Amino acid sequence: MKFASRLNSFSSCPERCWKSATYQPGTLELIQRASQVRGLSAIDLNFPDHFNDAKSEEIVSLAADRGLTINGIAMRYYSNPGFKLGAFTHPDSNVRQAAIDLTKTAIDVLEETGADLLTVWLGQDGWEYPFQVDHEKIWKAEIDAIREVAEHNARISVSIEYKPSEPRTFSLLSNLATTLLAIKEVNRPNLGVTLDFAHVLYAGESPAFAAAMIQRESHLLGIHLNDGYGRRDDGLMVGAVNMVQTLELLFQIIRKGFDGVIYFDTFPDVIGMDPVQECENNIAMVNALWGVAKRLTGQTDLLEAIKRQDAVVGQDLIRRAILGA
Repeated sequence: MKFASRLNSFSSCPERCWKSATYQPGTLELIQRASQVRGLSAIDLNFPDHFNDAKSEEIVSLAADRGLTINGIAMRYYSNPGFKLGAFTHPDSNVRQAAIDLTKTAIDVLEETGADLLTVWLGQDGWEYPFQVDHEKIWKAEIDAIREVAEHNARISVSIEYKPSEPRTFSLLSNLATTLLAIKEVNRPNLGVTLDFAHVLYAGESPAFAAAMIQRESHLLGIHLNDGYGRRDDGLMVGAVNMVQTLELLFQIIRKGFDGVIYFDTFPDVIGMDPVQECENNIAMVNALWGVAKRLTGQTDLLEAIKRQDAVVGQDLIRRAILGA
């Protein structure tokens, strides 16, 4: 198993590692702290945020020295206030092109790191009010921009991470269906989807079903594990609320094959948790559930119950697999 984690999580409880409770660590300091996590094998970096105070060669060198690899780069358009009205869908074509060019720059930096996964969350692309946007026009702008980005470097996988809302009231790529539709329309082989567990719950979807459809219709390029109550992007520890749905997701990807990195998109910094302990807990939970899920893929009784759509037998077997009784 390969694990990565949200780098900004490691700014939580800075007084335990640095000068004070108000200390704001830089990128290299965050990497050093992340390397303290037992079992962590990779890191993801935000662009342009994490490259404002460190060069790509410094990041790669430090990560390697600390036993970590670079899994990929995630775009963060919110760092530019000019994108508040949209990145790829902004009404000003010059602003749209600036967002596209920023993304291409991220791809070039990603090439320098030796990694090959660019995660694109288009949270700025959407609307708030009726009659605010021309829906067909912003859809075309989104498709054209994603295509231009995907064509910039065919070696780099571009992965769309969808989310229903926040910061916009309505996100353009808000759910599984619209994301797969966009990918089909863009029609580039290096394009796929990042499944964020809490985002999927927030969209009112089943994580295992979402994974199945992505694997059927596109490429499952990334998995962000976390948890929540489905009303927002809670970013809770893995399995804290929806353990059985997490287990089913792992069962699905084991059956269909997934050899990527499991990334923890959790928010220990929100309530001041120790980020090293929190990340180690996530790793322990996934390792435990992965073992159960792997055994279940070969359990004939469960597979037969699934064929019959027999929920009672299925739940009995899952209870026994988790609780041992």
